[in-house]
Amino acid sequence: MDFTKLIERVKNILLTPKTEWPVIGAETTTVADLYKNYILILAALPAIFGFIQGSLIGTTIPFVNISLKVPVGIGIAQMLLTYGLSLGLMYVLALIVDALAPSFGGEKSLVQALKTLAYAWTPAWIVSVLGIVPAIGMLAALAALVYSIYLLYLGLPHTMKIPKERSGGYTAVTIIIGIVLSIVVGWVAAMFSGVSAYSARALQGQIGAIGIPAEAGKDTSLAKVEAWGEKMEAAGKKVEAAQKSGDGQVQAEAVGQLIGAALGGGDQVEALAPDALKPFLPESLAGWKRTAFSAEQNGAMGMQMSVATATYAGEDGKALHLEITDVGSAKGLLGLAGMANVQSQRESDDGYEKTWKENGRLVNEKWDGPSRRGEYSIILGDRFTVELSGTVDNIDQLKSALAGLDLAGLEALKNQGVKRG
Repeated sequence: MDFTKLIERVKNILLTPKTEWPVIGAETTTVADLYKNYILILAALPAIFGFIQGSLIGTTIPFVNISLKVPVGIGIAQMLLTYGLSLGLMYVLALIVDALAPSFGGEKSLVQALKTLAYAWTPAWIVSVLGIVPAIGMLAALAALVYSIYLLYLGLPHTMKIPKERSGGYTAVTIIIGIVLSIVVGWVAAMFSGVSAYSARALQGQIGAIGIPAEAGKDTSLAKVEAWGEKMEAAGKKVEAAQKSGDGQVQAEAVGQLIGAALGGGDQVEALAPDALKPFLPESLAGWKRTAFSAEQNGAMGMQMSVATATYAGEDGKALHLEITDVGSAKGLLGLAGMANVQSQRESDDGYEKTWKENGRLVNEKWDGPSRRGEYSIILGDRFTVELSGTVDNIDQLKSALAGLDLAGLEALKNQGVKRG
């Protein structure tokens, strides 16, 4: 790693972008080299300084002068997970930018697309160090975002070879899709916020997932992402054909399908209808009667998600809350997170929390002694999350109740609604 070259590139892209982009566009490199020599280093800054601010410095609540800190173990977990997902997000967005290039009169090239995103996002990465000073950090982050958009606008004609007059539209579409993907990644990271440690194998899985050579074989993370890329290319051709049709409705549907394919790991995924989830929330659970039920499906721009919830009443005013979520179109990113062999355990005087893999399923268990409240959740088929929580005598009561659900039947539906790319 040549830090002199990295610093020089950062300086040039920030200070003299109009002369630096032609140089970048003409350079020969690879996806692996872009990650190893630039992205892996700069993308670590937001994760590291976010950990410093959240777990070491803390967040002060105005007027009451109280500082809240995320426990160090959880903070480290969030740092590593956010970092890994951000690396995957960069690759997925590059696939989309590459697929959309012909629609704007450009040339397809995954390497050039990744170049564009990495160098355009430099201001946001650099400014993240100011996040430890919230008042300044927020304003700086906003300014960096605006400048990153400007850099993207300047760079696309040089990297993706599009006409300059079409750079504005290409930039706008890229930013919108990037925001959508970032929201989904944030949601996925929040789901795994209880994880406090990654094994070396987990980190290797993340690196494999972003295209840096890992072990060979059809079942490796690298092979899976390469297959994802092939499906994205097919979706991009549909967008190109829709662009030529001149039909706005057809174009919108094609872009929506492209986003859905990106989130679905290369496949288009239609979340289960609410009625399909209802049978997995029985009228009684471990002898407790169901007193409330709701189910809904939401979707936009090629994404869909379904959630079903139920409440069960027991003795002495106690209640259990069951929630089943079909992440639908986000199963690709959930699978990306699941590629890591994660596990953690932490204890206190009041309770504990632990996460582990069991029979290929990610399981999370929480217990708070003073309140006698517990949570037990499981992820099935990298698509369905099942969480049971409530005030009970002990955690085994939750485990026994959840074991009474038809988990195998739900997991068997993991490919339902999946349209292979």
